Amino acid sequence: MASTSTTTQSNETRPELSLTEQLRQDIVTGNLVPHQRLVEADVAEEHGASRGEVRLALNELIAEGLVERIPNRGARVRKVSLQEAIEITEVRAAVESLCARKAAEKITDAHAAELRDIGQQMQLVVDRGDREAYSQLNRTLHGRVIEIADQPTAAETIARLRGQAIRYHFQLATRPDRPQVSLPQHMAIIEAICTRNPDAAGRAMHEHLASVTEAIAASAGA
Repeated sequence: MASTSTTTQSNETRPELSLTEQLRQDIVTGNLVPHQRLVEADVAEEHGASRGEVRLALNELIAEGLVERIPNRGARVRKVSLQEAIEITEVRAAVESLCARKAAEKITDAHAAELRDIGQQMQLVVDRGDREAYSQLNRTLHGRVIEIADQPTAAETIARLRGQAIRYHFQLATRPDRPQVSLPQHMAIIEAICTRNPDAAGRAMHEHLASVTEAIAASAGA
């Protein structure tokens, strides 16, 4: 079984990221593959970290569902099946739809201006074909909706669910046609929340994440 030596980027090349963030990024992008062992000594040497720092990072990733501990074998990258990723996204759709409804009820004029600005930025980066920037704005938009909703339990649930299926979402985000599909959906979410329409906001969010679920299944040949 492979060790962490396949990772190509070290702590020296990504100093702006914490160790947890570096390992998470390596898992999401495929530098660390499912069932790959994460040996504390190897990770510490590769990233210039202490064993204690590595242990803390692995514990965080275990809590997120990206890493698992195997008795007498240590930690390894957790494999999330296609069916599990689909189920996770379906549950996330239900919870995040609730957040969209709550955001529409609680949104202020300042929040509305912020969400509309994010929408305009999304349109600009799609027009110039910058999928990486669009993916970042996608995360920003969903994050702000959750923050505006002010539902801590829902936010914690979404963060955990998103982490477990993040590899599939990353693969979907790299598809060249995906922004053209999801941009109108994001615009509908923004419009419904900004016009303080809870029913439309919940429906728009649910339809968007249902589309994500369908795309994950289709891309994997399900």
